[in-house]
Amino acid sequence: MKIAVLLTTYNRRDKTVACINSLKAQHNLGDIELTVFLTDDNSADNTVEAVTEIFPDARILRGSGSLFWAGGMRSSWNEALKSQFDFYLLLNDDTVLANHTLRTLVNSYQTVYKQTQNEAIIVGSTSEFGESKVISYGGKKLTSKYDIKYATAFSETEIVACDLGNANIMLVPHAIVNKIGILSTVYTHGIADYDYTLQAKRNKFGVYVAPGVLGHCIDDHGNNWKSSQNSTLKERITFLKSPKGLAYHEHLHLIKTFFPLSLPMAFVKLWLKTLFPFLWDKFKTTH
Repeated sequence: MKIAVLLTTYNRRDKTVACINSLKAQHNLGDIELTVFLTDDNSADNTVEAVTEIFPDARILRGSGSLFWAGGMRSSWNEALKSQFDFYLLLNDDTVLANHTLRTLVNSYQTVYKQTQNEAIIVGSTSEFGESKVISYGGKKLTSKYDIKYATAFSETEIVACDLGNANIMLVPHAIVNKIGILSTVYTHGIADYDYTLQAKRNKFGVYVAPGVLGHCIDDHGNNWKSSQNSTLKERITFLKSPKGLAYHEHLHLIKTFFPLSLPMAFVKLWLKTLFPFLWDKFKTTH
């Protein structure tokens, strides 16, 4: 069984090394053969040299510094498609894997396939570092048919169906890639993983969360909003349109594609958050 491990990196050598070491330390791989595909987006901190010390056979690709997450992952994925693999493991370079992660993901896929006779993406859950059991990334179950509202899908012991997921740890079988391709070029940084799992569901494939916590990763998405107290309107508008901010056009594209009835409200929310952050703070506490 051949798995292509897909990563992209940019100037966070220590985190990337911790991630790669955790990949190297996987137990009970059996017949699983791993090949690492890593796109380094012009890092200046010797990330590539550190990675190749751990995985000398890693396939390294170079970016110009403008790829962001989704672009870097597409680079790695496109390179992997030049060879034959059974699965593609999307892995964030700031994620530290539990030593049973790969085996749990594959076992979960095999269990789901045996039960449903259908291909499925398997998402791995991460928690914060330390003793915290709070889930930072993983699978999400939609709570509305008309809007991107969701709850965390997680079980310590069971495989759980979900609707969308984060690609911090995500196993994708080749058969799904044959049908829907790789991450959409519409997306620059984030959101691409949500789009991908929603596309899989739309094409009648399964999306499931493997049991238990399979790694650790800090949830930094909640820290990316510029409050009214320390930002100007110009800064907030820049943040609204930034790929690493609110990704205005890309977010609205996702909503239009999968939740068209909520598009007007999504538009209002983004501009309310940007133009009147004080009102937004009041709005979100009452909704």
